[in-house]
Amino acid sequence: MPKARASIDADGPAIRAVDLWAPSSEKTPQLLSAEERARLAVIASIVRFNKGEKIYGEGQRAHAVFNIVTGVVKAYKTAPDSSEHITAFLFPDDLVGLSEEGRYTNSLTAITPVTAYLLPVSALRSRLSNDAGLEFHVICKLCHELRQTQRHAFILSRRQALSKVAMFLQLLEQLQAVRGERITEIYLPMSRSDIGEYVGMSLEAVSRAFRGLTTRGIIKSRDRRHLKITDRSTFDKIADNTNASSAAGSVTQ
Repeated sequence: MPKARASIDADGPAIRAVDLWAPSSEKTPQLLSAEERARLAVIASIVRFNKGEKIYGEGQRAHAVFNIVTGVVKAYKTAPDSSEHITAFLFPDDLVGLSEEGRYTNSLTAITPVTAYLLPVSALRSRLSNDAGLEFHVICKLCHELRQTQRHAFILSRRQALSKVAMFLQLLEQLQAVRGERITEIYLPMSRSDIGEYVGMSLEAVSRAFRGLTTRGIIKSRDRRHLKITDRSTFDKIADNTNASSAAGSVTQ
């Protein structure tokens, strides 16, 4: 793991998620106030990871929680046959490094260059135990991540490949919106094989699904990392699994 740097960038750690307990007019993607970010900055340091670098491994002692500043990481479990099963993609302002009985429950690898705040577990625990407001906002973030886990389980339960890929793209689009980013295009920092590991499909099936959505005029790719939805009505029907076969044909896994 890269050595932590002493300097702190910008305004301190940030956590983005919708506060489900706030009135709709008051919901904001940034949960932490300037004061809360400053209090977390006191205990944080900056770390940087190269693309492809492993940040921590499943089962290792959990010494820190990470708050992503820039870049994207993947959380995954390794099966006995050494294959990876991706459980989540994490983006700027996400928290990573939750543990069970003091050990990380997943492995974490940077899929782009990553900058993150490192928050020592002991210092973070002490800070949260003395700051009810900050603790509540962390709970809001954990609820947001739980909903993403439920959505992931729903994607895995789908049988049609087109529906799985459309739901995945829909999820990325929604996460961009939560982060306050433009959604005229969907950004895919992960590889097609990573997408396959996440949605439970082979690389070949993922590629066929993307080709199927493209040839039917439902999506249009600028390059392998950027695409836009060009037929929203059909796309939403496929993502919602409403007459998916008749709307866009069948692609098998």
